[in-house]
Amino acid sequence: MRKLYAGVVRHRNVILFSFLAAFAVCLFLRQEVAVNYDINDYLPEDSPSTAAIDLMEEEFDGGIPNARVMISDVTIAEALTYKEILSSVEGVSSVTWLDDSADLTVPLETLDPDTVETYYKDGNALFTLVIQEDCRIQAVSSIRSIIGDENAMTGSAVSTALSTETTVDEIQKITVIAVLFVLLVLILTTGSFAEPFLVLGGLGIAIILNNGTNLIFGEISFVTNAAGSILQLAVSLDYSVFLIHRFEECREGGSDPQEAMVEALCKSTSSILSSGLTTVIGFFALIFMRFRLGPDLGLALAKGIAISLLTVFFFMPTLILAFYRLLDRTRHPAFFPSFRKFGVLVRRIRIPLVILFLLILVPSYLASSANNYYYGSSQIFGSGTQYGRDTEAIEEVFGKSDTYVLLVPSGDTATETELSSRLHELPQVTDILSYVDLAGAEIPTEYLDEDTLSQLISEHYSRMVLSVRADMEGEETFSLVEEIRETAEKYYPGQYALAGEGVSTYDLMDTITEDMVSVNLVSIGAVFVVLILTLRSLVVPALLVLSIEAAIWLNLSCPYFAGDTIFYIAYLIISSIQLGATVDYAILMTDRYKENREKYNKKESAIQTVSDTAISILTSGTVLTVVGLLLGYFSSNQLLSQLGIFIGRGALFSLAIVLFVLPSLLSLFDWFVTKKKKTKISDSERKGGFQK
Repeated sequence: MRKLYAGVVRHRNVILFSFLAAFAVCLFLRQEVAVNYDINDYLPEDSPSTAAIDLMEEEFDGGIPNARVMISDVTIAEALTYKEILSSVEGVSSVTWLDDSADLTVPLETLDPDTVETYYKDGNALFTLVIQEDCRIQAVSSIRSIIGDENAMTGSAVSTALSTETTVDEIQKITVIAVLFVLLVLILTTGSFAEPFLVLGGLGIAIILNNGTNLIFGEISFVTNAAGSILQLAVSLDYSVFLIHRFEECREGGSDPQEAMVEALCKSTSSILSSGLTTVIGFFALIFMRFRLGPDLGLALAKGIAISLLTVFFFMPTLILAFYRLLDRTRHPAFFPSFRKFGVLVRRIRIPLVILFLLILVPSYLASSANNYYYGSSQIFGSGTQYGRDTEAIEEVFGKSDTYVLLVPSGDTATETELSSRLHELPQVTDILSYVDLAGAEIPTEYLDEDTLSQLISEHYSRMVLSVRADMEGEETFSLVEEIRETAEKYYPGQYALAGEGVSTYDLMDTITEDMVSVNLVSIGAVFVVLILTLRSLVVPALLVLSIEAAIWLNLSCPYFAGDTIFYIAYLIISSIQLGATVDYAILMTDRYKENREKYNKKESAIQTVSDTAISILTSGTVLTVVGLLLGYFSSNQLLSQLGIFIGRGALFSLAIVLFVLPSLLSLFDWFVTKKKKTKISDSERKGGFQK
């Protein structure tokens, strides 16, 4: 390693310019990375709803209905005019209304009331639209300008368009505030006014390199785009700070700056690598999710931390050597007093804290597993947003509603008629638009106009569009999806395909609940193995993992006790994120305790360890907390908001357990930590706290 680092120092100018050139390239490339805001796109490719959508796109021009528009206070004639106007909007491939299911030349009173009230009720007209994926933003904007703020629109296409427009602006604001806060924290916790700018400079290089190289994925999810950079900032902050402090320690020994840097790199490699590796593995565990949002986020975060490590070991030495004189000239006295008194307090209350820790383990674990969940994106915007208000306005008039599309092999109109009759018997099905419902099994296809026929019958399949009185998700919705699938299976065994927002959410629920156990086992197991190899112990890694897992359980139990419903995606992701991001605190605490046990007895080692590590742990933990809470309270996207709150609150729980409980656990299991037998301590040693 010494030869490698000597080469880094010797060729520092080449390395410096190489990183700056890569930075410039990636600054351009990051603008070319596409961002996907549709959660359903991350379902496994073999999920039934994904296969159904693919099949429908092959067989028919029109897609799945993904938007609903309500126009208030209109007559039938005015509603038909609005339908024509909406149909002409660029990106809108089809608009469905009452005239597609019923003959409007006859009085409304003679028509089926359920069918009528699906589309027209109390002077309000509800249109169902199919908006093309690549035109969502423009189409939604055009529709809003047509209907005005006094009317309402909702649906996955609308929420995706709004997410695309709002998230970028919100993340920019969050990033600016986060960087300013990190700068303030570093000024308060480091010994030089220049040091925070060097640290942020190195982090900025690493973050841009990661963002630019995301181009290898083709596109990234909105979760990765929103959380990736600020998580990389918060999690890898310590690496550069630790290297700078090691460099200063080595210079105090009289070494020249270049030799001091080589020495600092050699001494810090083990601790930085072990810390970074556990973080990378914690994030990397997300790739084992079948729900592809996990691999999307996990790969980007793991790559980001790996790039941060490379930046620390190769770029930061060149940056520090270029500006070490500025570090010397901008020295300032410590703004924080010694944390020794805090260490004494932790030692004094160790028994009650350990007892409390043991008492909360089982209840917090059970509560963390008993939450209520949202699985899809239907609740992604709250009632305080226009989307939320529009959704409530539509549901107040027409109730919960969704549209499913059922594909069955064409040609057997008798079986289609039987299936349609059976589906009509379901109380949630308010209308079915199909060939057999529109024309009847006895009317030949050539009697229908070409446009209508092309939407209902293809070369191989017949399409049945079901209007259902059901929410986008929930137990009743999931039961309805199962019942429709069971019904279709009776008539067309293994030959049908069902798609729709509620159907995709059902498959999403089915997929990600299966992911929970495997992802947790992989992340915990992988981190545990790395700690075993690093610490060469079984008991100590178990203590560290248990400490962080307890913090995770406490974090996830809060919504249960508060009676909140949480997004299962955030619930699933946060376990790996919190483990990967905060296990570093426990590693730092353990390493320093082992060092102190070379000089002190157990009592003094625990006190001194808390005193030595409190600033470093609080710096990293505070930044992660604030960054998470900024995302939580600034984002109008409820999924991102909830993920941010989980990150911030989880960091606080991890801080509390590592600072208050872990030192006592290390003392209790001292033999396993130090592998030393008990020795008799003299009175003078006991008074002084030292052990020879």
